[in-house]
Amino acid sequence: MNGRRRYSSSGGSCPATPSSYSSKTLTDRSSPTDTGKSSSFARWISGLFINCFTPPDSVSSKGFDDSEHDIRSRRSSTGSVQRHYHNGNANETENPRFTFDEIYDATKNFSPSFRIGQGGFGTVYKVKLRDGTIVAVKRAKKGTHGDTQGAEFVSEIQTLAQVTHLSLVRYYGFLVHNDEKILIVEYVPNGTLRDHLDCKDGKILDMATRLDIATDVAHAITYLHMYTQPPIIHRDIKASNILLTENFRAKVADFGFARLAPDSESGATHVSTQVKGTAGYLDPEYLTTYQLTVKSDVYSFGVLLVEILTGRRPIELSREQKERVTIRWAIKKFTNGDSISVLDPKLERSPANNLALEKVLEMAFQCLAPHRGSRPSMKKCSEILWGIRKDYRELLNTSL
Repeated sequence: MNGRRRYSSSGGSCPATPSSYSSKTLTDRSSPTDTGKSSSFARWISGLFINCFTPPDSVSSKGFDDSEHDIRSRRSSTGSVQRHYHNGNANETENPRFTFDEIYDATKNFSPSFRIGQGGFGTVYKVKLRDGTIVAVKRAKKGTHGDTQGAEFVSEIQTLAQVTHLSLVRYYGFLVHNDEKILIVEYVPNGTLRDHLDCKDGKILDMATRLDIATDVAHAITYLHMYTQPPIIHRDIKASNILLTENFRAKVADFGFARLAPDSESGATHVSTQVKGTAGYLDPEYLTTYQLTVKSDVYSFGVLLVEILTGRRPIELSREQKERVTIRWAIKKFTNGDSISVLDPKLERSPANNLALEKVLEMAFQCLAPHRGSRPSMKKCSEILWGIRKDYRELLNTSL
């Protein structure tokens, strides 16, 4: 396995791989009260995009640079969106024009044979468009315009329209038509990080690949926190939301729970919000205070790091009581000087792997601090991981 090659565009043609565009998530403690009809919802969403739609480049960013785009959008009679961009001095039309007829035809009326994921939001299909582009089509459950799923759909399209980064799933467009809500995003062909930690395809992720994935995710979240305005809080960072390319590079997906952080100029430090996320990854301070900050993502990232190193899920009820909550078990082992015992048993015990384990665990536990003020920023996490990966490679090369 070559886990360290930088990948190219991931619109692959491999067979549909079950991916977790789906998730088991905590529900709202209360539901939104919007009960507008589908036609008014469609008009509203159209107006929203005409006024504030800022989609990404067709080519993903290679760093944290955030280019600006000017856009004119108009709805077609089928409910699709046609987009015209001005990027610098170039005047060009980018991204395909989506119609419901095309999506229906491509999925053979949403045949189960095209299904690659299922979750609370709805169903995800792998689709080949008329121009040959392979995309993932997220079809919302029917009758969800005024409930939680409807709100998540709006959240996801608003968020995806703002971002462009190599380690974030690329957004292509959306459709609202009658009682249908459809989101079209990049198809990432190699399943989820959770799939590979479980060795569903029989291959083991080596430590070098795991460090690459952790670094990719850290860069993606750093971009959301620091290089979007206002900052974006993902709120559902977890292994089943990390999609992998054919070259085993990570792309963060599923922005249904994302929220915009307070503008720094306003003086606000948090967003008061209904608690959302996934059990085992939730920031305990957010859970008790309802105050969401970028440090809530940092906590979830700390859980993810422990998951990457141990191979275990955050909560494993099948284990004995003292090992059921993975981070508590790992912290106790680390504190007792027995951190090597938490390393995924599928990985070799070697000087390079042991070094990476110690250093990443140390940073992960900083991310898991009970109070957000004690947690590092995602930018700091990215810098530390970059250094760990560099030291790991050097030690690995000297051991050969």
